[in-house]
Amino acid sequence: MNNMDKREREELKTLGGDTQYRDDYAPEVLEWFENKHQGNDYWVRFNCPEFTTLCPITGQPDFAEIRISYIPAVKMVESKSLKLYLFSFRNHGDFHEDCVNIIMKDLVKLLEPKYLEVMGLFTPRGGISIWPYANYGQPGTKYEKLAEERLMKQE
Repeated sequence: MNNMDKREREELKTLGGDTQYRDDYAPEVLEWFENKHQGNDYWVRFNCPEFTTLCPITGQPDFAEIRISYIPAVKMVESKSLKLYLFSFRNHGDFHEDCVNIIMKDLVKLLEPKYLEVMGLFTPRGGISIWPYANYGQPGTKYEKLAEERLMKQE
C-alpha cells in the first residue's frame, strides 16, 4: 500500500465503516478522495433513482431521480458518502428546484470541479412533473462556457 492509499483510508470515514443514516439534511457527510487522473478531462456520472424529500408546505413526500455529472479537477466525491448525503434529504423539506441547487452548490463547495451539473426528474404530483437543472463551470475557463451552452440547451 502506498502513502496515497494509506491517507485515503485514514480520511475516508464512511467507506467501510458502520452506516449511519441521518435524520435531516447533512452536507457534512460528504467526503472526497484525490483524482488520480488530473491531466485528463473525463465525466463521472451518478444516478440516484430513489431520491426522496418532503414538500416544505404540505409535508407530503416527493420522489425523484437525481442525476449528477461532473468533470473532476483534484477532488472526487466518495460514492457512499454521496449516497448518505442524498438520503439525508428524506426528512428535509425543500422545493424541487431548491434541492437541485443545494446539491449542486454543496458538491461545488466540496469538490471545486471543472464542471458539474445536477438534474432532478421529480415524479408527477397534481398531474405535473418538475425537472429542475442546475450547473456550474469553473469561472474564466472553457468549462464556464460549457456550463452556459448546456444550460441554454436544456429542454
